[in-house]
Amino acid sequence: MSNASDRARQAIHAARRQGESARIHALLQGWEPSAVFQSEVQSRALSLVEKVRAEKSPNLLEAFLAEYGLSTDEGVGMMCLAEALLRVPDSPTIDALIEDKVVPGRWGRHLNHSSSSLVNASTWALLLTGKLLNPDSASGIVDSLRATVKRIGEPAVRVIIGEAMKELGRQFVLGRDINEALEHSDSLKERGYTFSYDMLGEAARSDVDARRYHLSYSEAISRLAPGCTGRSVRENPGISVKLSALHPRFEHGQRERVMTELLGRVSALAQIARSASMGFNIDAEESERLDLTLDIIEALMDEPALADWDGFGVVVQAYHLDAGAVIDWLYALAKRRQQRIMVRLVKGAYWDTQIKRAQVMGLKTYPVFTRKAGTDLSYLTCAQKLLEGREHFYPQFATHNAHTMATIMALAGGPDGSFEFQRLHGMGESLHRLVREEEGVPCRVYAPVGAHRDLLAYLVRRLLENGANSSFVNQLLDQDIPAVEVVSDPLDRIRAVLSSPSHPKIPQPADLYQPSRCNSTGRDLEDRNAVESLQQEMTPFAGRLWQPLQDCMQPVSAAVREIHNPAKPKEQVGVIHEASAENVDPAIKRAHSALVSWRSLSAGTRAARLFKAADLYETHFAELMTLAGREAGKTLLDGVAEIREAVDFLRYYASQVETLSDSVDPRGVFACISPWNFPLAIFTGQISAALAAGNCVIAKPAEQTPLMALRAVELMHQAGIPKDVLQCLPGPGETVGAALTASRGIDGVCFTGSIETARHIHRSMALTGNPAAPLIAETGGINAMLVDSTALPEQVVRDVLVSAFQSAGQRCSALRILYLQEDIKDRVLELLFGAMDELQLGDPLDLATDVGPVIDASALQDIRSYCERAKTAGRVLKQLDALADGYFMGPTVIEVSGIGAIEREIFGPVLHIAAYAATEIEQVLSDINRHGYGLTLGLHTRVDARVQQVVDQAHVGNIYVNRNQIGAVVGTQPFGGEGLSGTGPKAGGPLYLSRFCKKTPSEAPSAGSQHPAPGTEIETEELQAWLLAEEAPSEPIDPEKVDALLEQVSPVLPSVISDGVRNLTQLSAQMPGPTGESNHWKLYPRGNVLCLGPGVENLKMQAGQALALGNRVLAVGGEIPELSEMITDWPLEIWPGKIDPVALASVQGVNAVCLWGTGVDLRPWRSALAKRDGVIVPLLTDPADIAQLVLERHVCVDTTASGGNTTLLVQTA
Repeated sequence: MSNASDRARQAIHAARRQGESARIHALLQGWEPSAVFQSEVQSRALSLVEKVRAEKSPNLLEAFLAEYGLSTDEGVGMMCLAEALLRVPDSPTIDALIEDKVVPGRWGRHLNHSSSSLVNASTWALLLTGKLLNPDSASGIVDSLRATVKRIGEPAVRVIIGEAMKELGRQFVLGRDINEALEHSDSLKERGYTFSYDMLGEAARSDVDARRYHLSYSEAISRLAPGCTGRSVRENPGISVKLSALHPRFEHGQRERVMTELLGRVSALAQIARSASMGFNIDAEESERLDLTLDIIEALMDEPALADWDGFGVVVQAYHLDAGAVIDWLYALAKRRQQRIMVRLVKGAYWDTQIKRAQVMGLKTYPVFTRKAGTDLSYLTCAQKLLEGREHFYPQFATHNAHTMATIMALAGGPDGSFEFQRLHGMGESLHRLVREEEGVPCRVYAPVGAHRDLLAYLVRRLLENGANSSFVNQLLDQDIPAVEVVSDPLDRIRAVLSSPSHPKIPQPADLYQPSRCNSTGRDLEDRNAVESLQQEMTPFAGRLWQPLQDCMQPVSAAVREIHNPAKPKEQVGVIHEASAENVDPAIKRAHSALVSWRSLSAGTRAARLFKAADLYETHFAELMTLAGREAGKTLLDGVAEIREAVDFLRYYASQVETLSDSVDPRGVFACISPWNFPLAIFTGQISAALAAGNCVIAKPAEQTPLMALRAVELMHQAGIPKDVLQCLPGPGETVGAALTASRGIDGVCFTGSIETARHIHRSMALTGNPAAPLIAETGGINAMLVDSTALPEQVVRDVLVSAFQSAGQRCSALRILYLQEDIKDRVLELLFGAMDELQLGDPLDLATDVGPVIDASALQDIRSYCERAKTAGRVLKQLDALADGYFMGPTVIEVSGIGAIEREIFGPVLHIAAYAATEIEQVLSDINRHGYGLTLGLHTRVDARVQQVVDQAHVGNIYVNRNQIGAVVGTQPFGGEGLSGTGPKAGGPLYLSRFCKKTPSEAPSAGSQHPAPGTEIETEELQAWLLAEEAPSEPIDPEKVDALLEQVSPVLPSVISDGVRNLTQLSAQMPGPTGESNHWKLYPRGNVLCLGPGVENLKMQAGQALALGNRVLAVGGEIPELSEMITDWPLEIWPGKIDPVALASVQGVNAVCLWGTGVDLRPWRSALAKRDGVIVPLLTDPADIAQLVLERHVCVDTTASGGNTTLLVQTA
C-alpha cells in the first residue's frame, strides 16, 4: 500500500469516528454552490417533476407504492406478505399467513384510488379476501362466498394472493434466471438502455451456498458475453457481485481465511468479465463489511491479470459518514495503478440496520447520517468528487431523485459520455426516460435476476427504501405534495437544523437509556482499528499471573489454589487463597457491624459509588476481557458482552435507588452465590442490587472463576464501597457456600445455578438458617425454539447457531431443543449443518474463534458421555471435531421425539432437534409447559396470530420472536424464568431491587404471634381439593381490574398496601431499548396463594394484595366478613381454623404462601416448603414481598425480521 492510499485509508476510519455533526460541517465547507447555480438546478428539477406528473402514467410498481406506503397498515401487511408467502410449502400455514395479513387491513379505503387498474383490481381482491376470511364481517354475498371458500379448502384464495405476490415480485425482478432476464430486456435495449445484472441472493451461510452463487455468477457472465458488442465497457451490459454471497464467513474476524479463499473466486469472475469487455461491480454491503471489502478491492486492482482494465467497478453508499473518504481512497488507488474504474454512487440500502446495530453494540456514534437531508448532501458532495476525478473515475449515479439528477447534470457541464445515470428495474422509468431523451445522458437499468425464493429480501429492501414517506419516489407520485417541495434542496434542509444535525428521534447509542443512565460502551469487533487498539490494550495481560490481595478475607487462608486456562490447561492464570467455613462467621459479623453506616448513606451517595464502579469497569475493559478469556474461556465477542452487562447492572440498579420507597429498609446481609459462566456479569448484578438497596454483601463466586470475582471486588472497593460492606470468600460450595446459607446471620441469599443446588440451599436455610430470609434463585432451563414454515431459513440458522453454540452452549438461556415444522425440516437442517461446518473452535482470545472451551474436565466428560450414548443409539445427526488440547467439545446435533425425551439440561454445545406438524403447535407448547422449566423460548414465524398464541400459552419468562434467544439486555429484557427455572423477580428488571428490601418497622403491620390461630385443623385432603378445584389464573394482570378491586376494599385496606399494589401494576409495560425491537414486559398472577396471617388484620392485607394482583386466594385463620361481603365476585375463600405446616410439604398446586413475621416461628413453614420436590414455592414474610405475588414475562420481537425497520423509516425524514 502506498503512502497516499495508506493515508487515505486511515482517513476513512477518521471520518467514521468523527460523528455526524462534524461530518455535516465538513461537507458544508466543500459544498458552497452559488445562488445562481441553486436556482438553475431548482428550475431544472421542477421541470422534470412537472413533466413526469403530467404524463400520469406511473408503472405498476410506482402505482402500488403510491397507494400502499409504509405509513399504512395495509402497506406494511403487504410487505410482510410479499416477504414470506412464496416460500411457504404447506397449505395450512399459507392460509394462516394470508388471514393474518389480509383480514386486519382496511382495504376499502384504497379501492379505486390508484391510477393503475391492476392495483385497483388487486385491492378489490384483497378487500374481498379479507371479508371472506373475517368471521365478524357479514353480508349475504360474503356469507355465500365464505361458505364456498370453506367447502373447497380455500385454494382459490391461495391462488389469488399468491399470483398477486408474484406479480409484485415481477415488477422488481427482470427474470427468474439470466435467460429470462435477457428476453425481458430486449425492448428496453432497443430504446437505448444498457443493463447491470444482479444475481439475487443474500449472504452465504455455508461453503455449498457460496459455490452455488459463484456458479450462478459464472454462468450469467458467460451468457451475457455474446451481447457485449459495444465499443467500450460502458456500452455493454455489466454484472454486480456481492462478496458476502461468495464466502460464508465474510467478516473481519475471518480476514485471513477470506483473503485466501475469496480473492481467488472473485478474481476468476473478474477475469471472465474482462475477457468479454463487460463491467464488473463489487456491490456495497453493511458498514461492518467495508474494511474487508476495501481489502479485496485493493488486492484485485493489484493483480496483473486485471491491469489496464476500465471495467472494474465499485459501489459507494452516500449515507455513510466516510463515503467521501472512500472515494478519496479509490482515487488514490486508481491513480497509483494508472487505471480508470467505475464507481456507482447510491444512497444506501441498509440504513435502518446500521442504526440498530450501533445502538445494540453500544458504539460511540452511528456510521451513517441520521437525517435523509444529510445523506442527500453527502450524495451531492460525493458526486462532485467523482465528476472532478473523471480522469480515473467513470461515475455511475444511481438515483430516482430529480433534484439530484439536475444537480449532477449542472456539475458535469454536459452529456459528454463521461458519466451515466442508473435506476432500479421497475422504478423511475419516466424520469430517466426524460433525462435520456431530452438531456442525452446515458441511463443504465440495475436489473435483479433470481427465483422468487431469492428475491424476498431484496424486494423488501426496495419497498422500504421507496415506500417511506420521505422517499422521492413516494413524494413524486403524491399530487398533494407541491412539486417545489418535492425538489427541495437538501442544503436548505440541512442549514435549517445545523445547530443539531442529528435526528432528534434517534438518540445516540450512548444516550439510549437517558435520562436515567448511559448505555454501556461496546467494542466493534468488525472494525479493524478498534480491534487492533483493543488487542494492544490486552497484550500486557496475555501472560499475567493474577495474585489478588484478598485483604477482605480475615484470617487469610493457608489453602492455595491455582487457576488454569480451560483452553490451555497447562497455562496458569493466577493463584488465590481459598476461604474455608471458618471464615464465614467472622465475615458475617463484620458485615453486620458495617451495615448501620452503609444503610445510613443517602441513596444518591450509594448510587454514585456504583456509577463510579461502572466507570472503573470500563476503564479496565482490556484487563477484564483478557481475564474472561483466560480464566473462563470466553471468546472476544462474549467478553465484550460480559463486561457491558456488568456495567449495565451497576448503572441500572444505581439509577433505581432513588425510586425505592421511603417505607422500605434493606434486609441486612446478603450472601451472593454466583456461577462461572458469567463470572463478572451475574456476580456484579447480584452484588450491585444488594448494595444499591443498602445491604451488605458476602460474595461467594464459583470455584472455577475466583480471579474475576476478586478483581471486580477490588474495583468496587476502589469506587468507594467499604471492604466490610462487600467481602468476597472464594471457596468450595460444599464448605463456604453451605456455611453461608446455613447461618442465621444471613438475611437473604441470591443464587444462580442448577435447580438441584437451589433446592439444597432452600433446605439449608429452612433447617438452620434464617427462615425469613428470601431466596432469589435463577436456575436454568431446557429451552426450546419453534420454527414454522413462514420463517426465513437463513435467519433461523443464523439465530440457532448463536443460541445453541455461542459461549460453547454454556448459558442458562441457550437453545437446547429446536422444533422444526416438518415441511421445512430438511431444508433448515441442510443449511444448519453447512453453517456448522464453518464454525471455528480455538483459543478464545483469537478473534477468529467462534466456539471456545467448556469450563473444565468434569464438564467435558459429562457432555461427551451424553453424546456418546446418543451416538450409540443412532441419534447424532451432526458433530464437529473437537480440538485435541484443552476442554473443547465439538458442537453436536441430536434428534429426539420432543422435549420429554430430554431428562436434564446438558450445559454445553448440544442441540436437540424435533419435528412437528403445522397443526401441532398447541401440543408442542403443552409439552414444553409440562416439562416444568420456563426460562427462554424462541419462535420464528411471520404469523402475528401465532406469536400471540405462543405468548398466551407458554409459561416462560423470556420469549424471543424472530431473533436469537440469548443475551438479555439489562433494563430492556428483564431476565429470569418461572417454574423450575427460578423464583423471580427478574434480574435487570423493575421489581428486582424490591426483593432486597423489607418494610420499615414503622410501616410494617403488626405481626403479632406467628402461631396459627386456634381452631379446627384443616385436613390436608380438604386443602388439596381447593388447590386443584380450579385452574390457577393465567391471564395478564389488568390495571383497570386492579383499580376496581382496590376501590371496593379501600375501607378496610391500609393505603400503604393499596398504594404498593397500584404502583406495581402501573409500571411501564414497554421497556426502553434499541430501534427495530419491541420489548414488552407484563405481569401475571402467580396462581394459588395461601394467606395465613397471622391475625385477621394481616389476613385482610394479604388477601387484598393477592386478589388485586389476579391471584386465587385462600385465607386461613379467621373470619373477615367485611372483605368477603365487598368482593363476592372475586376468587377468594376464607376458612376459619388452621393448617398444619407439614401439609405444605406434599399438597400440589400451591404457588405462594403469605405468613408475615420473623424469627424461629417461621421455621416449620419454611421447612415444609423446602421439603417439596419440583418448583421452589416462596414464603412471603413481609409486606414488601408483594412482587412475589406476580410472575413477570417478557416478549422481545425483532420487528425488522421481514426485511427492515418500517417504524424508523416512516417516522424519520
